[in-house]
Amino acid sequence: MNANSKLIIFVAIMASLLEIIDTSIVNVAIPTMMGNLGATLEDVSMVITGYTVANAIVLPISAWFGERFGRRQYYLSCIFIFTLTSVACGLAPNLTSLIIFRILQGIAGGALLPTSQALIYEQFPPEKAGIAGAIFGMSVMIGPTLGPVMGGYLTDNYGWRSIFNINLPLGLLTLAIGFVCIKNRGNQGNNKVRLDILGFILLVLGIGCLQFMLERGQADEWFDSKIILTCAIVSCISIISFIFWEFKVKNPILNLHLFKEPIVISGITLMACLGFYLYGIVFILPVFLNRAYNYDAVQVGAMFIPGSILTAFCMPFIGKQVQKISDPRRLIFIGLVFVELSLLMMTFFSSFTSKVSVLYMLFIRGIALAFLFVPINSTILSQFKGYELGQVSGFLNLFRQIGGSMGIALIDTMLARKLSINYNELLPSLSSLNINMTTELNGNIHGLATKFSNQVGLTDYMTASIASIYHRVQQQIFMLSFLQLLGIMMIIFSVSFIPLFLIKLKKKVVAVTDVH
Repeated sequence: MNANSKLIIFVAIMASLLEIIDTSIVNVAIPTMMGNLGATLEDVSMVITGYTVANAIVLPISAWFGERFGRRQYYLSCIFIFTLTSVACGLAPNLTSLIIFRILQGIAGGALLPTSQALIYEQFPPEKAGIAGAIFGMSVMIGPTLGPVMGGYLTDNYGWRSIFNINLPLGLLTLAIGFVCIKNRGNQGNNKVRLDILGFILLVLGIGCLQFMLERGQADEWFDSKIILTCAIVSCISIISFIFWEFKVKNPILNLHLFKEPIVISGITLMACLGFYLYGIVFILPVFLNRAYNYDAVQVGAMFIPGSILTAFCMPFIGKQVQKISDPRRLIFIGLVFVELSLLMMTFFSSFTSKVSVLYMLFIRGIALAFLFVPINSTILSQFKGYELGQVSGFLNLFRQIGGSMGIALIDTMLARKLSINYNELLPSLSSLNINMTTELNGNIHGLATKFSNQVGLTDYMTASIASIYHRVQQQIFMLSFLQLLGIMMIIFSVSFIPLFLIKLKKKVVAVTDVH
C-alpha cells in the first residue's frame, strides 16, 4: 500500500467518524440547549430529528451524485459544507437557525458514509478486502459510543456550542488531505445524465416522511397526531409511486433493478436487523443503567467504551477470516448467535445486577458486532462493482439507519405501553385491603418516624412511607417491562437467520474495487 492510499484511508475514516459522532453527540447537550435557547424539549428535539431525516434522504442517492459530478468534487464539497454548517450550528443565534443549519449538515453528511466506505475498499488488494471492511466497521461502530462521552465532556467544560465547533479543525484537516490524495475514477464527472427530478422528489418525500414518523412517532402519540398520520400517508404514497416511476423512467436516480438480485434483498434485511439491534441496545440499556445506577449520559457512554474497543480489536481478525474461509456466511451465523446470547444475558438483569455483569454482556455484544458488520458488507458488496457497488453500499447504509430508527421507535413505544399495562396489573396489590401492603406501609412508617425525627426533623411519615413504596413499585414495573421487551427483541431478531440462509453467492468474496 502506498502513501496516497494511506492518506485516502485516513480521510475516509475521519469523514465517517465526523458524520457518525454528530448523530449522537447532540443528545447529551439537549438539556443545556433548552435552557440556553429558551425552548421546550419537543422543539429542541428537532435538532436531532432534522439531521437524521436529511441524512437518510441523501444516503441512497450519493452514488448517483458522485457519478454525475465526480466523486472527488462531490465528496470534498460535502466535507466542506459539513464543516461549514457545523460552525454555523455553533454560532446559531436562535433555535430556528440551528435547526436549519443542522438539516444542511445532515444533507452534506449523508454522502460521507457510503463514499468513505467505497474509498476504503478501493485501497486494498483481493487478499485484504476483509481488512477494508474491518477499518470501515471500526469507525461505524465506535462513533456512536464516542458521541455521548465527547458531547458530555465538551458541554460540561466548554458549553454546548463546542460540540459543533470541534468539527472545524478536524473538518479542515480532512478536507486539506482529501484535496491532495482523492481522485476521480474513470469518467466520473463526465456523465451528463439529467437528474430524475420526479424520482428525486418522490424519494425525498418518501424517505423523509418515513424517517420523521419513526423519529417523532412515540413523542407525538403516533396516529393520534395529524402530522404523524399525514407523514405516514405521504410516505406510503411516495414510496409506492417512486418504485413504479423508477422502473419506468429511462435514467432512474436509483437502480431498483438491483433489488431483483436475491443477495441484495438478503443483505439489506440483515443490515436492517443489525441496525435494529445496534441502535435498540444503545436506546434501552441507558434507560436501565439510569434506573439501576442513576447513570448520566456520559457515564453510560463510558460503559460502552470497553465493548467498542473489543469490537475494534476483533474486526481485523474477522476481516482476515473472511478471505480464508470458503463461506463467510458462517461468520455471520456466529455473529447472530452472539447477538441472541447478549439479549439472553440481559434477561437476567435486575436492580441488583453488578456492573461487571453489564460489561460482560457488552463484551459479547462487541464480539457479535465484529462478526456481523465486516462479513455482511464484504459478502454483499463483493458481488458488485463500479456504479452498482456504490448504489448497493448506499442501500446497506440506508437500511441500517432505517432499521435502527424502527428499532428505537418500536422499543420506545412498547416500553411505554408495557409500563402502563404492568402498572395497572400491579395496582390492585397496592390496596390497603392487602395485608402485605399494610404491613409494609406500617413498617416503613415506624422506621421513618425514628429516622426522620432523629436526623431530619420531619414528621410526615405517612407521605414518606408511601413515596418509598411507590418508588420501589415503579422500579419493579420498569424491570418487568424491561425483561418482557428483551424477550420480544429476541424473537424479532431471530428473523435475521432467514435472509442469512437465503444468500446465494454468485462469486467468491474478494476485493471490493472500482467503486463510486
